[in-house]
Amino acid sequence: MNLDIRTAVQTAFFLILAGLILSVFIGIRTIRSGRRLLYFRKRREMIGRGWRMIFSAFFLGGAAFLVNRFAEPTIYRFFPPSPTVTLTPTITLTPTITLTPTITLTPTITNTPSITYTPSLPEAIAAQISSTITPDANAVFSPVVFARKIDKDFQPIDPQIEFDQPVGKLFGTFSYDKMVVGSQWTALWVRLSDQQIICTESAPWDGGTGGWGYTTCEPSADQWLPGEYEAQIFVGLTWNNSGRFTIVGEPPPAAPTKTATRTITSTPSITPTPSPRATATPVPTRTTTPTRTITLTPTITYTLRPSQTPTITKTPTITRTPLPTDTRWPTLTPKS
Repeated sequence: MNLDIRTAVQTAFFLILAGLILSVFIGIRTIRSGRRLLYFRKRREMIGRGWRMIFSAFFLGGAAFLVNRFAEPTIYRFFPPSPTVTLTPTITLTPTITLTPTITLTPTITNTPSITYTPSLPEAIAAQISSTITPDANAVFSPVVFARKIDKDFQPIDPQIEFDQPVGKLFGTFSYDKMVVGSQWTALWVRLSDQQIICTESAPWDGGTGGWGYTTCEPSADQWLPGEYEAQIFVGLTWNNSGRFTIVGEPPPAAPTKTATRTITSTPSITPTPSPRATATPVPTRTTTPTRTITLTPTITYTLRPSQTPTITKTPTITRTPLPTDTRWPTLTPKS
């Protein structure tokens, strides 16, 4: 077995460590066994032997440290290392033939779109431009970013490119530069499926030459149909930049329209209370047995207030008869 100096030192170090561990183990076991002996002298000898083994372990630990730390440099002082022969390969296999393709296929036809979509300002909106200030041709807008809310610095809060129904109001924010105050600018919100313009904003520019701005769109709920939308920014009559977003889901049903119904309200009216006003005039007639007959003819009149209690005027007429018979006065009962 051919060992070098480094391998020999490491082998010696690990052997000393093994002896250290074995000495500690045997010493502890000897001490425990000596404590169980009955005779004092034998017990003392065995316990002393155990402690000697433990002390030997301490010496082995020091020896292991010295061997690992100083043995190899000390040996190299007396036995300097000699250069070793390094085996190098003498034959290198290299490929002699390299297969390279001789024909390279290149496409002869390149599909390029013949029509480039560029938004244009509708004539009806262009005719409403009132500004006479020529905008700067170098004015630039950033792509439009969409969100449901913006902060005080016109920055979008939780910007998205896809919105779920119901949508409600949307903000389109952008940055701009080199704008001329008073020049016309226009923002169109277009549904791309049918090119329907759902929101329009066009006015002379009242902001600064550079900074942040926004445009808004809040049509009726039935205008936010599912599909792709685009907000287009125009400076004067020239398109400058755009931004796109998508709406997912069906719009909420339209709210029912209130229909006015005619309600007849009864107005309380004062109903006159009939007050009977009877005038009784008893007229006795000549009969075989004289009797007095009274006929009452009530007259009813309608007044808003109740009249006084009807007054009955009694006018008795006495006719002399051969045998007058006293009769009682009739009791008058008014009929209503």
